[in-house]
Amino acid sequence: MRRNRNVKIVATLGPASETYDMIRALHEAGTDVFRLNMSHGTHEEIREKHRIIREVERDVDRPIAILGDLQGPKLRVGTFANEAEELEIGATFRFDLDDADGDATRVYLPHPEIFAALKPGANLLVNDGKIRLRVENCGPDFAETRVIAGGTISNRKGVNVPDVILPLAALTEKDREDLEFICKLGVDWLALSFVQRPEDVHEARALVDGRAAIMVKVEKPAAMENFEAILDSCDGIMVARGDLGVEMPVHAVPPLQKKMIRLCRAAAKPVIVATQMLESMTASPLPTRAEVSDVATAIYEGTDAIMLSAESAAGQYPVEAVTMMDQIATEIEADPNYAQIIRASRGEHRGGGVAEAIVAAAREIAETTEIKAICCFTQSGTTALLTARERPGVPIVAMTHYRGTARRLALSWGCQCVMTAELSRFKQAVVNAVRAARAGGFAGNDDQIVVTAGVPFNMPGTTNILRVAPCDERLIYSSEPG
Repeated sequence: MRRNRNVKIVATLGPASETYDMIRALHEAGTDVFRLNMSHGTHEEIREKHRIIREVERDVDRPIAILGDLQGPKLRVGTFANEAEELEIGATFRFDLDDADGDATRVYLPHPEIFAALKPGANLLVNDGKIRLRVENCGPDFAETRVIAGGTISNRKGVNVPDVILPLAALTEKDREDLEFICKLGVDWLALSFVQRPEDVHEARALVDGRAAIMVKVEKPAAMENFEAILDSCDGIMVARGDLGVEMPVHAVPPLQKKMIRLCRAAAKPVIVATQMLESMTASPLPTRAEVSDVATAIYEGTDAIMLSAESAAGQYPVEAVTMMDQIATEIEADPNYAQIIRASRGEHRGGGVAEAIVAAAREIAETTEIKAICCFTQSGTTALLTARERPGVPIVAMTHYRGTARRLALSWGCQCVMTAELSRFKQAVVNAVRAARAGGFAGNDDQIVVTAGVPFNMPGTTNILRVAPCDERLIYSSEPG
């Protein structure tokens, strides 16, 4: 089931997409990665979705990635005696640690760590940023604020604190339990919420202990301030535009999205653009033109993946939403302007190592001759990621005998993942690459492919060979099986 596009599609599972038939339909429509949102559903419900994904994977015989998304800390106000109150612009309002029901002048905020971090002039945002309050006076158990943007405040609405780094760990007790559960279950990627500093990633990595790749959801201004250090510490980035757009001016998010995509690509680490990409398709069979343009922009910028949330988890048209994503991506990548933009954004190879030089040469050869595909053998996935960073104009066939590597690479731009036997000789690698290219429809009898690998085999980080190989079937039948 070869994809005719390079950008990958992530679909969130939920009540609208939890049966075998629906999950398989989503995969066949174009989903490469399934997201399990740990904010919703019991462990048993998550386990069942995981089981079905792996059943679909077995039946379609194609590696599928699973992304487990941790909830992170949730900051909320308490309750109100009247359930809701109207806050008028210019009014004063108090947050405190008194757990009595709130009124039009105050409410319980059960987070002393917020009061510990606040300073006069800081902003508090309530109800997804619809209400904005500025701190005028504060102490260890209260904050007196002035209403800058009013609205209705009601029971247990969320609170955002964009102007300070909160003394909160990214992992709550629930997150730790969820992390251990999904790592034992066998997810391929683990998404961390509420990351503010690289130390948050280090803590999670110690707990994960190599069982999954770590993706950071960038949703707080503090994460942007520490972005390059956070990027160094993780395996991938999710541009969580919803929360980021609450805590920052919405007009600041597009340039930050572009910056994150560029830096992730330079680091050869996959990046997902997420949140409200086709939001109207939760209730409509067709997206708005603005949503289509939004998806297209992310693809033109070179993102590895685009993500559906409520559209596939709870919407009325989950398969149609994935199909629309696939159609948009296919159309954009066929645009000659897309190839020009990708080439223009490709950084020059500046040394680094043999592997970087090999993959850069593979891309150059492929684009200046009649090469049909680049077949790269990889153990940890690094060679495939470096090849994807080059954004070649031909398909990348990532070949590995590690299923976990193949699954993780299902998230990376352009990687068509193929399982292969464990090899010991480069000749076997060439034969297996030719077989895979022919079987996948990437190349025919009169075509050539580029093969990259490392000798000695079975040692990560040793990519040091490049060969242009004919896809003549006689090469297969005249060689020993691999």
